[in-house]
Amino acid sequence: MNELLAAYAAGWFPMAEGPDGSLGLFRARERALMPLDGRFHVPRSLRRQLQTGRFSLRIDTAFESVVEGCSDRPSTWISPELRAIYRALHELGWAHSIEAWDEQGLAGGQLGLAIGRCWIGESMYHRRPHASNVVLVSLQKALAEGGFVLFDVQLSNPHLERFGCFCISDEDYSKQLQQAVTHPAELRLNRYTIHSCAWMSR
Repeated sequence: MNELLAAYAAGWFPMAEGPDGSLGLFRARERALMPLDGRFHVPRSLRRQLQTGRFSLRIDTAFESVVEGCSDRPSTWISPELRAIYRALHELGWAHSIEAWDEQGLAGGQLGLAIGRCWIGESMYHRRPHASNVVLVSLQKALAEGGFVLFDVQLSNPHLERFGCFCISDEDYSKQLQQAVTHPAELRLNRYTIHSCAWMSR
């Protein structure tokens, strides 16, 4: 696991690809980040969902279910091998699930890693409309308040761009990442708290 964590801390991320689901390490020429300042935008339609209190947010109470939800799609890069890796990283305190719950149970969530002051959002999913978006907005606020400086979403798409997602060069990302991973931070949602570990301290 140390080699994989070192790869994450250096800007790489694992993905399974091809017919046999071979696991490899990748990095993008441009890295997509979610802003942790005033550039973050909450779409008007979603503000109503946040105000109703329809979802309650939890951390790490259904990690396996969130990983399963993120990988349960016709085409997925989360292979059984990678699921086992996420499980091991979770047991070591690096990988986490941010969950939205409603009256019917787990409605959606995000799988991510906390390394120092960097949050790496690996994947998210929803079972009910708006659940993953509520997670995204609530997580962004908690990361900003907890001292995180990078919210890495790896690759941009039109949906994430609605919230202010932007891209920087791999070179700039690497410089910011080197600084971010060497300091701890805190993520607090309701009564749930994560204390991230600085990578260089391990």
